[in-house]
Amino acid sequence: MIQVKNMVIKFGSEAVLSNINLVLPENKTCAIIGPSGCGKTTLLYTLAGLLTPSEGQVIINGKNIRSIRKDTGVILQNTGLLPWKTAWDNVSLGLSARKQDRVAINQKVASILDELGILEHKHKFPAQLSGGQRQRVAIARTLVLEPDLLLMDEPSSALDAINREHIQNMILKIYKKKPATLVLVTHNIEEAVFLGETIIVMKRSAVKHIIENPFFGDENIRLKSDYYKICLEVRKWLSEDDSQ
Repeated sequence: MIQVKNMVIKFGSEAVLSNINLVLPENKTCAIIGPSGCGKTTLLYTLAGLLTPSEGQVIINGKNIRSIRKDTGVILQNTGLLPWKTAWDNVSLGLSARKQDRVAINQKVASILDELGILEHKHKFPAQLSGGQRQRVAIARTLVLEPDLLLMDEPSSALDAINREHIQNMILKIYKKKPATLVLVTHNIEEAVFLGETIIVMKRSAVKHIIENPFFGDENIRLKSDYYKICLEVRKWLSEDDSQ
């Protein structure tokens, strides 16, 4: 479980996040959406332990987080792949750093690359891969470490519409196969509704509204009117004028 209590993040004298209070249940998914500059990524980085609250607390599984946590996996918007390493070596890097046995590493890397449909590209460098393939390698690199908390920053933003849905489908499939706590930041309303069991709408450094999504987990929800009703609700909260 993630608990955020009275959290404030300041850069100098400017409050980037103000009085954030959240409870995110274990093994559930949460999508954070809002306009650029509202503090979405700052919140994600604070959950990851990459930023330290100026005030308040982030508590994960009963422990106050003040630094990077071993069992938290982070997938960045730009993938963060090392361009001089192959797909295989990028994915195996974290396991090697943890001094795992070479045979176990080979088994785990082969298994996750196969599961994500990119085993045939294992000897390619990032520049030789498509955008969707690079994103799959980035996801594989994180999942192979078996985190209990997975944080994603705009996981499909650099992809075209078709590949974006492929990545979203893959993330949902992975989650349903082996649930973990999943928090993703997105600008995309449809992505937030497809992947968010809970949808947090942010505006102006604060949480504006929280929507519980009863249709989460339905792989065919995009074909149903209920999906667009939730999308419209999210859009309403994003566009509502705070001054009214």
